[in-house]
Amino acid sequence: MRGVVLHAPGDVRVEDLPEPTVDEPTDAIIRLAAACVCGSDLWPYRGADKLSRPRPMGHEYVGVVEQIGDQVRAIKVGDFVVGSFFASDNTCEICRAGYQTNCVHRSNPGPAQAQLMRVPLADGTLVATPGRPDADLIPSLLAASDVLGTGWFGAVAAEAGPGKTVAVVGDGAVGLLAVLAARELGAERIIAMSRHADRQALAREFGATDIVEERGDAGAAKIKELTGGLGAHSVVEAVGTQQSMMQAIGAARPGGHVGFVGVLHDVTIAGNDIFFTHVHVHGGPAPVRRFLPDLIERIWDRRIDPGRVFDLTLPLDQAAEGYAAMDQRRAIKVLLRP
Repeated sequence: MRGVVLHAPGDVRVEDLPEPTVDEPTDAIIRLAAACVCGSDLWPYRGADKLSRPRPMGHEYVGVVEQIGDQVRAIKVGDFVVGSFFASDNTCEICRAGYQTNCVHRSNPGPAQAQLMRVPLADGTLVATPGRPDADLIPSLLAASDVLGTGWFGAVAAEAGPGKTVAVVGDGAVGLLAVLAARELGAERIIAMSRHADRQALAREFGATDIVEERGDAGAAKIKELTGGLGAHSVVEAVGTQQSMMQAIGAARPGGHVGFVGVLHDVTIAGNDIFFTHVHVHGGPAPVRRFLPDLIERIWDRRIDPGRVFDLTLPLDQAAEGYAAMDQRRAIKVLLRP
């Protein structure tokens, strides 16, 4: 099969790889209908995450089940499925509490930027759609496997809801879908922090009521100015840098909530940074599996269209161009057709 491999920073190749096999009785093999490049894939692409060896890439996926192990019961061959970037049994105590990304049996599915992929713990990881989706729904279902679920968790962790003012730090796909999530959760006012006209326009379509272009301390000060000096009730941090984290904490009002879902790189929060703020900080790798049934239903019923974050579609063999386009901010998010 064909699959994407990162050999070194900036060096993306599509190569012939061994086809995955059912290694455990709880595995499933799916044929990918679509995959994509994630913002987190850009960290190793840019050299921020070191590679010890060439790395097969991809963790967002939708597709059709081709094989299952003999202990798989909830998923069957022929199902169209959406899964999370971590495999989970969805039955352990941590999963039942809604934190499937810390399942006691957690493992890694994939790689997903390929034609076929192996998914461990298939019954707990995969969610089947009600039937074969129309082609135009596939991008939105793909978004549910990570960026929508991650943006949703950011909004939930920030306790977005009716009557709340929500600010979103970051205008990538996760940040934009956190705007959509805040709207769906009933937020009264949604402030998107963005300097890019195309992303600002999509943020407004997803529900943003205000746009703030300032960053860092100036961005936090602008949020305070827009909220009568208090700050936002809820802030989603969707970048993962020191500046974005401190901007998010600084933009929250006393007693407010910050949901952080950007993959953290060299972020340090000192006790003195938050002690006198009374700001709640909660986040981490999104438990996408918790939200998948609800998100799939909203997409299937065409109540939301998160697939609009994909503004460039390429065949799998052109994955290198997809990485470059996202790295150079020529694309918000790239969908790959295997």
